[in-house]
Amino acid sequence: MATFYDQIGANKRNSVLLVLFVVLLLGLLGLTIGWAVTGEPAAAIPSTGIAIAVGLIAALFSYYGGDSLVLSISGAKEVTAEDAPQLLNVVSEMATAANVPMPRVYLIDDTAPNAFATGRDPKHASVAITTGLLQKLDREELQGVMAHELSHVRNFDIRFSLMVGVLVGSIALLADFFLRFTFWGGGRRSRSSNDSGGGGLQIVVFIVAIVLAILAPIMARLVQMAVSRQREYLADASGVELTRNPAGLERALAKITLDTEPLEVANRATQHLYFENPIKAATGQSSNLFSTHPPALERINRLRQLSGQPAVSSPDQVLDPRIAAAELGGAGAPALPPAPPGWNRPS
Repeated sequence: MATFYDQIGANKRNSVLLVLFVVLLLGLLGLTIGWAVTGEPAAAIPSTGIAIAVGLIAALFSYYGGDSLVLSISGAKEVTAEDAPQLLNVVSEMATAANVPMPRVYLIDDTAPNAFATGRDPKHASVAITTGLLQKLDREELQGVMAHELSHVRNFDIRFSLMVGVLVGSIALLADFFLRFTFWGGGRRSRSSNDSGGGGLQIVVFIVAIVLAILAPIMARLVQMAVSRQREYLADASGVELTRNPAGLERALAKITLDTEPLEVANRATQHLYFENPIKAATGQSSNLFSTHPPALERINRLRQLSGQPAVSSPDQVLDPRIAAAELGGAGAPALPPAPPGWNRPS
């Protein structure tokens, strides 16, 4: 049976491998563009360096001021222990377990259940929770969500995502520069290449550079989304490390993904920050190559592995164990016992 330590190690390795792929892709693109434009492979060094420098400059504002901007866009209001005592108590517990400073806590006035963490490091972290999350989750489930979000803080996921974003942005800048350069008649073979008989090779490199300039940004974006999904898995496993209670996080995931109410303050620029993708189909599915989050059902079943529980085929089975028991029993299973008082199966 896999432990949360196994999942944490695997997700960290996967994240590093994906980032290395983006670095190699950036280097390959810079090499081919520099070679194609000038006929000299060494020209890749300044062109790639310029792209990375522009990407870093563009990221500085996001790094130092992005958290305030996101909180403002989301309509988040800071709260104190007098305003939301249980919430502040749970956040304090999880911050102590994660060995990080107490973050600033914000409330978003929206009945859709969700939450996010932001901040460039644990000393400058904030967590934002919707009023719907407080209304619809019990204490154990709230602990699971806060442990997940503070795991993002402890794992420096904001900084990690920014680094990946700089690399992906650099690839896009390089590709755009080269395609525009080509469109306006650039890329003529250099005199030295013609004199040395290397013109044929440069033409081949030029064609390869065009293909890479078209495909590399798409590939880099796919890898960026894959990294985002890996960091969500990592935060789930790290959250269980803090609470030692995967069931609370499972139920929170099930409730949030089955709640089809849209989060009005979310948009595609901020969706990657949230506990569960706020921009999803009514079925709760958000699984494709460009998704910022893994499918909720896959996250639930990974958590169930940690406690040796069988996989479920839909999130509502986590909330109503009678459904899972009937499925495991097959056609000959006895009739379901009466539901607990007040129980309404999610539709």
